[in-house]
Amino acid sequence: MNNTTLINKARAYCEQRGARFTPLREKVYQILLGKHGPMGAYELLDSLKETESSAKPATVYRALDFLLEFSFIHRLESTNAFVACHHFGCQHPVQFLICDSCGDVAEIQSEGLQETLDTQAKKFGFKVSKQTVEAHGLCADCQEAETSPIEDAKHEC
Repeated sequence: MNNTTLINKARAYCEQRGARFTPLREKVYQILLGKHGPMGAYELLDSLKETESSAKPATVYRALDFLLEFSFIHRLESTNAFVACHHFGCQHPVQFLICDSCGDVAEIQSEGLQETLDTQAKKFGFKVSKQTVEAHGLCADCQEAETSPIEDAKHEC
């Protein structure tokens, strides 16, 4: 789904729920949709200031709170950053693969993980209401770059 389609879907989703998808909230969501990796609040603020010179940290945090509430974005707890969600409107368990080298983030749906967690939680009389798993490592591109020989490299100890 392209970004324009997602923005229109988000607008309609808010309208159906009687919420306002303000131009500022839309702009913050657009910025996150356009970014390939996660963004921190202050990085978002810097991007927002390119078109909204009066934007302040509180402005961004209010927009982020709204976008999180409506599941348009996810918060990466381990890095305190945000990524756009491309399939909002449904309750879904979230798993992320986060590359520690380039910062790329992939949202995945691990088959069986939710069921396993629910089964184990049930044994303790616990009901899971929300689940997020963040796995850190290296993406395929960074693994390849790490193992590629560097030509003409000299190493002196």
